[in-house]
Amino acid sequence: MYRELTTKRVAIVLALELAIVIALGVLYDTDTQEPDVVIKNESNTEEEIQVGGIPNTEIVGVGTEKDTTNESSNVPTEIDTSTEPDTSTEQEEPYEPELVLNENPLTGEFNLTDGAVGKRPVAVMINNVKKSMPQYGIAQADIIFEIPVEGFLTRFMAVYADYTQMPKICSIRSCRPYFPAIAKGFDAVYVYSGMAGIIRDYVNSLSLPMFEGSKNHGGLFGRDQARKDAGYKLEHTMYFDGTGMVQAMSKRKIRSDILEEYAGNVFLFQQTTDLIPPEGDACTWVETSFGAATATFTYDEKTGKYLKDFNGNPQIDGVVGTQLAFTNVFILETTITTAEYGTHKDVDWHGGKGYYISNGVVQKITWSKADEESPLEFWDVDGNELRINRGKSYIALNRKNRTKFK
Repeated sequence: MYRELTTKRVAIVLALELAIVIALGVLYDTDTQEPDVVIKNESNTEEEIQVGGIPNTEIVGVGTEKDTTNESSNVPTEIDTSTEPDTSTEQEEPYEPELVLNENPLTGEFNLTDGAVGKRPVAVMINNVKKSMPQYGIAQADIIFEIPVEGFLTRFMAVYADYTQMPKICSIRSCRPYFPAIAKGFDAVYVYSGMAGIIRDYVNSLSLPMFEGSKNHGGLFGRDQARKDAGYKLEHTMYFDGTGMVQAMSKRKIRSDILEEYAGNVFLFQQTTDLIPPEGDACTWVETSFGAATATFTYDEKTGKYLKDFNGNPQIDGVVGTQLAFTNVFILETTITTAEYGTHKDVDWHGGKGYYISNGVVQKITWSKADEESPLEFWDVDGNELRINRGKSYIALNRKNRTKFK
């Protein structure tokens, strides 16, 4: 737009000047040839332009234009002003990037359906022990949190931006208080099955809309018969049928529009869809050990993603058959202790140091979450807000000094 407006103004000024010259017959004899209009292009060579000519442009991304004319473009960058009127006081209109409504606020990718624009995400509790695998419905998640539970096993909270395109997900597991505390910072709808009575008052105080499997909220929960027939324990067979989420939220009168203070991207994404290496050291392999569970990531240079293993084996979505893969991997170090009321864990989700891994590089960072209502925030070591690549993210909260890099 900026380039088009500049070219139009130059063309108009030149046309008016030429008309005045011809009409008055002052500067040029009417029998002589009309003078060429000379500009200098970007290579600083002179060429003629056709008055009123406007170069073709093609929108190639958000706020980006690509000139599709010849390399010696008609867009003037330096003008011979020997006969040019003074336009130094004229203000150019600032270029404003086009707003793309289908930008996924969790990944920065442009894949959000129209029905999900401005809507709340959904956070789902998923079992993550060997006897429950393979899980399914996890490959479609935009963000996966992995955090220790009792016995230093781990549990997933998978977050989906598009509530109109949710899959069937298995196996659903119970709540721990730090998961809904994180979900609150997304203004998410929370899906789980069961919780300890001692934490219910706290979880209810968060005022999150919840779908609870033990109560079959929305009629969206059930037992996977194929799993039962295969000998899975009952606790590993509960599914959540996300395909009915839109109707269930409407029927239960749950607000679907995201609150204004949570609208927009949850992270500061790069301004390009290209992968930009963070500032740090080369890193094609990451392993973080929670205790009884270990998450390993191996960089696939062809796709620019990190492939996830669980305890040494590829972590596969049992329905789509693909290995979990992430553009961004976050390891957030924190304090994890045993809760006062028993074997459950207390996880400090307020902040600390950590690592951001993407595009074959690991970068040291700091992170924080001020309170339940606040989002996660990331900074580099100089205190600048961290800009991350567009794509799916894996976020682990783990104890200090439990992660290795190669």
